[in-house]
Amino acid sequence: MTTHVVQWGNSQVWKVGGKMFAVGGWSRNGMPAFTFKTSDLNYDFLRYKEGYRPAPYLASRGMKWIQQFEGSKELDEELTYYLQESYRIVSLGLTKKKQKELGLNQ
Repeated sequence: MTTHVVQWGNSQVWKVGGKMFAVGGWSRNGMPAFTFKTSDLNYDFLRYKEGYRPAPYLASRGMKWIQQFEGSKELDEELTYYLQESYRIVSLGLTKKKQKELGLNQ
């Protein structure tokens, strides 16, 4: 189960079990930007890939969050995968009780 809220001014925030897994907003160049949690391996790969960067605020605190700040057909297809992965990673961090309440079959 996913919930959506607007936080921190005008950021679009998606959560699972009350835990954030994605944030939508605007990059410095005025383009849409999407921030999501990653695995260690994906973080190490994406932090150097064009169109991506360590997420402002979150990555500087040692968290494995990436921001996609450029868009293209290819990056949009990748974004779908990374958002699904972020949801999975965050949902795995929920208590077993919460996972069961939400009907998550991990």
